[in-house]
Amino acid sequence: MNEPVLVVLAAGMGSRYGGLKQIDTVGDNGECIIDFSIYDAYRAGFRKVVLIIRKEHEEAFNKALCDKVRNKMEVEYAFQDMQDVPEWFKVPEGREKPWGTTHALLATRNIVKEPFMVINADDFYGKESYQIMYDALKDFKEGDAAMVGYKLANTLTENGSVTRGVCVVEDGYLKGIREVQEIVPCENTSAYKDGEEWKKLPEDTLCSMNYWGFTPAIFPLMEERFEKFLKGDKPVQNPMKAEHVIPTAVGELLEEDKINVKVLSTDFRWFGVTYKEDKPEVIRRIKEYKDAGIYPHDLWK
Repeated sequence: MNEPVLVVLAAGMGSRYGGLKQIDTVGDNGECIIDFSIYDAYRAGFRKVVLIIRKEHEEAFNKALCDKVRNKMEVEYAFQDMQDVPEWFKVPEGREKPWGTTHALLATRNIVKEPFMVINADDFYGKESYQIMYDALKDFKEGDAAMVGYKLANTLTENGSVTRGVCVVEDGYLKGIREVQEIVPCENTSAYKDGEEWKKLPEDTLCSMNYWGFTPAIFPLMEERFEKFLKGDKPVQNPMKAEHVIPTAVGELLEEDKINVKVLSTDFRWFGVTYKEDKPEVIRRIKEYKDAGIYPHDLWK
């Protein structure tokens, strides 16, 4: 198969963050987190990146990121358009929020023809994970899938709750995944609120950080899941904000035995900018990496 491609989910609205966090500066040379993600992918062997964004943000992404990245990587945009829905579905009047990451991924269905990995724009995953996924993708056959999982304790923030795809793994393969909301650190472990009751999760629980490896065979399966979502109750009950996300789609496909997902893992301590209060810690960590020589001062020189 062809050389693997990096796909970055960067069309979110950043409502909890309060702005376009995908290209917010966190490095001392004007870098955003995606700079480091693409740089790590480049070092692993990737030579093409597809950024899923909203059309109105194209100029901002060119200026902040892509004009410099094109020195090393082929860059292409895929635009998540809220009107990109089946003909039979009518978009609710007044809706501004995108339909979620399942829908975002479908924006690349006519662009990506190679095995690919997909990540979030605002997550710092650690350089080893890119090599792990690149090596896996090089051996992919059509229809293969994989994920890089992180220990839950390595993915939390002190500044608020998070949503994670909590995984069930057997013999190295994903057997189930469920989206758990409002997870917070709690007494050397973590907890989430289930109705009025708080329940604990072991700190070594493996979770999804939306770090996936697929082939183009995933697109018709994702289209099927997204159409089923649109026909369901959630868009009717919450027409302004209902969305469908990749972990949910993968979980549904696992239940229907339509996909096998190999689980790869890393001990890296994730960090990111879920909340504005997370930004100083991100800046500090990146400075430490540069001072240690893990990243050069100018990534794209």
